[in-house]
Amino acid sequence: MRIEAIAIGSELLSSERTDTNSVWIAQQLANLGLSFHRKSAVGDVRDELLTLFREALHRSDLIVCTGGLGPTFDDFTKELWAEILGAPLVENAAIKEHIEGFFRNRNRPCPPTNFKQALIPVGAEALSNPVGTAPGIFWDSPEGFPGKQIVLLPGVPREMKRMWEDHVEPRLQPSEPIHTLRMLVGSIGESALDERTTPLREAHGHLDWAILASLGLVELVARSKDAVALETARVAFELELGADRICTGPGTLESTVLERLQQKGETLALAESMTGGRVAALLTAVPGSSAAFLGGAVVYSAKAKTQLVGLPDDLLQAHGTVSETVTRALAEGIRHQLGADWGLAITGNAGPTEDRDGSAPLGTSFIAVAGPGGTVSLESHFPGQRIDVQVRTTNQALDFLRRAMA
Repeated sequence: MRIEAIAIGSELLSSERTDTNSVWIAQQLANLGLSFHRKSAVGDVRDELLTLFREALHRSDLIVCTGGLGPTFDDFTKELWAEILGAPLVENAAIKEHIEGFFRNRNRPCPPTNFKQALIPVGAEALSNPVGTAPGIFWDSPEGFPGKQIVLLPGVPREMKRMWEDHVEPRLQPSEPIHTLRMLVGSIGESALDERTTPLREAHGHLDWAILASLGLVELVARSKDAVALETARVAFELELGADRICTGPGTLESTVLERLQQKGETLALAESMTGGRVAALLTAVPGSSAAFLGGAVVYSAKAKTQLVGLPDDLLQAHGTVSETVTRALAEGIRHQLGADWGLAITGNAGPTEDRDGSAPLGTSFIAVAGPGGTVSLESHFPGQRIDVQVRTTNQALDFLRRAMA
């Protein structure tokens, strides 16, 4: 099946917005053993959309469009497809009632322009939208184009995802299920992991492999209809990866850390400087994190380090706010302040200027973990822009803690 994605919206062509919808859909397709053969992003320009839609209709079997289903003047995805397919638009009473109820439940008047969304092309199916007002549209073998399927989904990610899961994915389920093996690896570069696992991947070459890198984390993914073959590969890869493997399955670095803490009946406290609370945000996004994560402090300034964690002024003056000594003291101090089993601390210089309170070069990070067996620390130097250094350090800090708890 040749599947094409079209992301619609002029905002997607600027630097302010990115098309995350097609990336998410591609992940869902991969789980079904499918993939896009083409992706496009196009602005809200009628002639360009008409040309692209007509081309897609001739080259693809399934066309998935996101965006352009709203009530405003620049939303005309549905109308253009109806024009191409010669399908008149007819008001759908159930959709209109849903739109009215959507606003009524929020004690807001319903703008008349929203009723435009209740117009459904003849021959198409309206896909219900439980979290918004714009219904999706599904054409299966529209007149004159047998075997073609067209799906129109809202551009709002939460609406698009819900409608994909409710209405689209069930129609694409393969006759034989596709099984997935996913292993998350930390603190190893993509190329190093690729080289290290090449012999094993070649030995299990009958599986469909992918390697996906982000800042400080790498995913190894294999898919197959053969569940036994995937299990054999899992055993071999877990043996090879050892402590570098964070988890197998759908977990994350932060969920793995919290799970390990809960299994041990232990707790964690944080003192973050350069990462500005990123570690805490990741941990608290995991449901049930309060069972192991006690809290922490964003000790961004020297004053915060002294008043919130209790570091003495002379220690900061002697070593600077970004240093191994200060980071170790922060980990030990926050652990003591909150009575936690583990203390994790981070300092660093993410740029773009030099460290005003010390001599740490741009990209420097210090991580310290204080635990029942003492304190360990790690110094790193990362390339990239400010956000890159912060994200890399956040991931490395959680992975350093995970390893320390082993």
